[in-house]
Amino acid sequence: MTDDRTTEPEEKSWLEKIAHIFSTEPKSRSDVMDVLKVAQHNEVIDHDALQIIDGAMHVSEMQVREVMVPRTQMTVIKAEQPLSEFLPTVIRTAHSRYPVIGENSDEMLGILLVKDLLPLLLNTDGESFDIKSILRPATVVPESKRLNVLLREFRENRNHMAIVIDEYGGVAGLVTIEDVLEEIVGEIEDEHDISPDSYIKKLAENDYIIKALTPIYEFNQYFGSELNDEEFDTIGGIILQQFGHLPRRNEIALINGYQFRVLNADNRQVHLLRMCEIDDPGDD
Repeated sequence: MTDDRTTEPEEKSWLEKIAHIFSTEPKSRSDVMDVLKVAQHNEVIDHDALQIIDGAMHVSEMQVREVMVPRTQMTVIKAEQPLSEFLPTVIRTAHSRYPVIGENSDEMLGILLVKDLLPLLLNTDGESFDIKSILRPATVVPESKRLNVLLREFRENRNHMAIVIDEYGGVAGLVTIEDVLEEIVGEIEDEHDISPDSYIKKLAENDYIIKALTPIYEFNQYFGSELNDEEFDTIGGIILQQFGHLPRRNEIALINGYQFRVLNADNRQVHLLRMCEIDDPGDD
């Protein structure tokens, strides 16, 4: 009897909540999610579908500035660079598209698709071709553009990358269709992903991809560092302490001479980091 009286108000409250949801039209995102959670509970949709729908609704509230790669972290090619000078960068970073700039960094000439470059490698000596002749037009969007609008434009125009400009018309960064989709479906595997049985992947000299779940002792062993493992077990734990909040993509933390940039995170945890060593200002 006592147990029944204890649980009854709780059950009644939940049933009343469900009844209220279905008796009126949803008036907020929270109402919609309540309906969908009931649908998941009744096995009408699964957990992954619920997460994707939640991500899609979340994207409609986000702006480009929240997911873009900042200007300081963009990999660009200068139009006057010979092939022998920029090709190592293309090989090292392994992207499929690169912004090409003119004499200054705000002069955006277009986008180089690596697949357009390949035929030229076979048909020229590598130094006499004009890179401007194979550039694709650069799509330009403001920082304030909504992600759902940008995704629709990407689909309609069949673009995969856009240059982001600030309120003064200067280049603020870049955004790709993958950046938007990852906010909906979560992390998308690419050439930088780490194999399941590894925590650290070296991309180039002083350029690494690090899983947030990397044990601190393994990180210390790999890099010969002395990060403190008394309070936290993983690199992700140290990162969260440093930020003091759950960071978004491309936020940067400096810890003990290392720069960590968040590559992938959701609303629960950090997943992937890009790391390099930085010079100690005290050495100057």
